[in-house]
Amino acid sequence: ARLTGRHPAPCVVRTGSDNDRMGGDQVGTDQTRQRATILIYIVTVAINMAAVAIPLGGLTTGQLSDLFPVPIVPANYVFSIWSVIYTLLIGFIVWQARSGRADDPVLRRLGYLPALTGVLNALWVVLWQYQVFFATVPVMIALLVTLIVIWRRIREPQAVPAPRAQGWLVAMPFSVYLGWITVATIANITQMTYLALGKPDTFIVGPEAWGTLILLAGLAIASTVVIRGRDVAYAIVIAWAYAGIAVKQSAAPASLTVVPAVAVRSEEHT
Repeated sequence: ARLTGRHPAPCVVRTGSDNDRMGGDQVGTDQTRQRATILIYIVTVAINMAAVAIPLGGLTTGQLSDLFPVPIVPANYVFSIWSVIYTLLIGFIVWQARSGRADDPVLRRLGYLPALTGVLNALWVVLWQYQVFFATVPVMIALLVTLIVIWRRIREPQAVPAPRAQGWLVAMPFSVYLGWITVATIANITQMTYLALGKPDTFIVGPEAWGTLILLAGLAIASTVVIRGRDVAYAIVIAWAYAGIAVKQSAAPASLTVVPAVAVRSEEHT
């Protein structure tokens, strides 16, 4: 110290109580995340139920969707997949809420992202029900991006190996959710394009050609996810949605029916 004119850096020694305090802080953060995820899930389900039962804004979600005669929306029965999504999410919510899961490395990697999907879901429903239609697109895209990030984090090397239960209770719920929101985003953007242009015959390339292009774009995205992630659950949801589009558009031009039919066959052979 005399030769250099510098004083030696102080040495910080952590005591057991310091480490316990830091560990306690982390546990408190984990528990806050668990509680927030539970609460937001309950609120999200309640808002979605209110949208149908009351309904919020005076019309149901389906009735509002029918205001947009676009060729991308599936048949009504396809929307029953929401019951599957919420049932799978209940499994995830219960799994992550257990005291022994508070410090689970996968849950820590996901952080508040599962809760964020609930916030975005509920916000989209409120905007849609009160017919703030254009604002629904950025919210839907944000939901899609959040689900993609969750999907990737679950499959990152740091999150592997994983017990089989984690595959059913963590990976599968978000694979199914992502699959449906992929299709929902395509439908939402198409509906807003219709709203912006006023009517189908003002589409630059024609409504049938536009619908075909959108469906092909969605199929390309879905195929990338299925091939790279080997995600069977995601593939099944895409096939389910495209089959529903084919059913609803069975009286439409051949191109709009062929694309979903091809998509179903390709997903079945993936």
